[in-house]
Amino acid sequence: MRGLFFLNFISLAFDNWSTILFPGEHMGVLTGVAVSFWAGFSLLNLIGVRFPLKLLPILMLQLLYKSAWIIGTYWPARSAGIIDAAIQEFFWICLAGIALNLVIIPWGYVYQEYVKNFFRSSAAS
Repeated sequence: MRGLFFLNFISLAFDNWSTILFPGEHMGVLTGVAVSFWAGFSLLNLIGVRFPLKLLPILMLQLLYKSAWIIGTYWPARSAGIIDAAIQEFFWICLAGIALNLVIIPWGYVYQEYVKNFFRSSAAS
């Protein structure tokens, strides 16, 4: 898990933090939100290197957003026959990320900590 957190940090930090700290041109609102989100996400991944189980929801978020992107962006574009190089490249990135997350996330721990007690009230704990 630590390796995946570090890989996520490295792959996101340099581009996004350099854009924030040394902006080349004015960013639109949504571009600024996206860059800021990924910069923050990179730092949470860095914290995950030290505290992997505590930051496990970050890996789960990554698994979910990449899966959602494939379902909501890639498949409709593929069905419409409008796949371009950028969509195809990001598809392979998402597929690799999904595979890594499925292998690395400790699913027994996820079940015990998140699923098993999801409907249990906090007063019963």
